[in-house]
Amino acid sequence: MSAAPRPYTRAQALPEILRQRIVLIDGAMGTMIQRFKLEEADFRSPALAAHAKPLKGNNDLLVLTRPDVIEDIHRQYLAAGADLIETNTFGATSVAQADYDLGHLAREMNVAAARIARAAADAYGTPDKPRFVAGALGPTPRTASISPDVNDPGARNTSFAQLRDAYREQAEGLLEGGADLFLVETIFDTLNAKAAIFALDELMEATGERLPVIISGTVTDASGRVLSGQTVGAFWHSVRHARPLAVGLNCALGGALMRPYIEELSRLAPETYISCYPNAGLPNPMSDTGFDETPDVTGRLLEGFARDGLVNIVGGCCGTTPEHIAAIASRVDRLRPRARHERLFSPLLAEGAAA
Repeated sequence: MSAAPRPYTRAQALPEILRQRIVLIDGAMGTMIQRFKLEEADFRSPALAAHAKPLKGNNDLLVLTRPDVIEDIHRQYLAAGADLIETNTFGATSVAQADYDLGHLAREMNVAAARIARAAADAYGTPDKPRFVAGALGPTPRTASISPDVNDPGARNTSFAQLRDAYREQAEGLLEGGADLFLVETIFDTLNAKAAIFALDELMEATGERLPVIISGTVTDASGRVLSGQTVGAFWHSVRHARPLAVGLNCALGGALMRPYIEELSRLAPETYISCYPNAGLPNPMSDTGFDETPDVTGRLLEGFARDGLVNIVGGCCGTTPEHIAAIASRVDRLRPRARHERLFSPLLAEGAAA
């Protein structure tokens, strides 16, 4: 038997805000971490001093070893105008952390990451402008649909059950730490995403706490397909049963190349809100951020998305900074959000309204 539902708080507020205005999500975490020029020692706590594997680059671990860095980044994005900040948990699953022999720390990472983000969001939130913590569930480095061996198409290095268990553990930690919603993001294998959705459904059934879910895929190139081969339309139809608060795209492409796929998704998914947080253009090693687009360019592109009624949530992915988010905020501030089809929307609103 499931637990009795808890009262709606911030989770109830977000759908209403999305009706009224365009919501901003933060920018790249990795890009910002690079600015701190961290060394191996920054990724090691006393308990990890003798850990056999190199840990530099395991950015999720910083919530335990350098929480001050992660909180500083959250606060910079909040100061730039972000309504939603993502937890620093893109790779904080036991599956991803196995590459560092740190799978046993996955839950602890998620609890800590959510608490850090929660504290920052609460420090900046006001009754007129609440701030929300999105518990980020990344794609993992293993895929349930694609063989890791070109000579054996049927080979797999993970299973649906393993992914479900890893995502369940991650989600439990994010919920414990104070996340307001879950963000299943950068999806390049929809079967992995379905494992995450299944785990979230199980968790919410067990706890009675029904948090909003945002689902964000990634189109890897101009083919208009995710890495596992689905078109944007096929991707949406594969995940629409989850009745997400929003569905969208992030990463891989800049705004200009992402636009036709956002247009398609906006047309195909009238019953939900649309999110879009692209990269800052194409990679450019000569740039300060490693990407082409300046804040002004990214801001103008997303302003165009908003003016044409395509989006409800906008922000940035790889290469974007607080300066990019501030530029986007200034350009979409008074623009109307995309309308959605009320009758088909997720039951979250109906449940929240009745609470």
